Amino acid sequence: MEKPAREKYPMAREVSEAERIRMVKEVFSTITARYDFLNHLMSFRRDIAWRRFSARKMRFFNTYRMLDVATGTADLAIAVASEHRGSRITGLDFVQEMIAFGRVKIQMKHLSQRVQMLRGDALHLPFSDSSFDVAAIAFGIRNIPNRIGAIKEMHRVVVPGGQVMVLEMTFPRNGPLRMLCHVYLNRILPSMGRAFSPNPEAYRYLRDSIMNFHTPDALSRLMEQAGLKQVENFSLTLGITHLHVGVKPDVPRP
Repeated sequence: MEKPAREKYPMAREVSEAERIRMVKEVFSTITARYDFLNHLMSFRRDIAWRRFSARKMRFFNTYRMLDVATGTADLAIAVASEHRGSRITGLDFVQEMIAFGRVKIQMKHLSQRVQMLRGDALHLPFSDSSFDVAAIAFGIRNIPNRIGAIKEMHRVVVPGGQVMVLEMTFPRNGPLRMLCHVYLNRILPSMGRAFSPNPEAYRYLRDSIMNFHTPDALSRLMEQAGLKQVENFSLTLGITHLHVGVKPDVPRP
């Protein structure tokens, strides 16, 4: 018998790390076909601009390679390939349905020679140290219970002087925007999910993951704890989304 929605996707803070990972896999494997459409609809297409902004902040100077962690359907990877013509991008995700959908998009855009898609774990990246100029994650870090572990892995695989980027939505804590976002996440978002998604209750989980995510300052501190320096925080669209950029320190010379 199907579990009631309230039991099927409990609040993230109420479940174990293993249970949350299972939930995330189920959520994203069931909404893949409508994922891009709903992302654009629910963000009023601002998600496209946020990814382009992130791509423009990237610096390629050594390997000319970029890693897109939790790539989903490869939107960030495609944005980077379009912005930086000489770059090569690897997209990694642990949901096979997302990987397959992303590969189709890459082929349609004739980017298969520059963008590859792999299935893998953000906490155990299958790459050697210092393999990329940039490692980024867009709208995925909030779905990883061990966030500092994921950021440390991204830190490990970038070259000294390379960038680690985290693009993520944030629930405003104060002011009129807080009430507006509260209404949107609790009233409008569920309605859109019911209207357009084969698994509308997945958007209950996504709402919960946004409302209970770190503040921008807390995320900056987390990146610094992972060993990154010069952490910058760019507020986008009145602060509902933030891009955090940190730099891996140069290796001290003997």
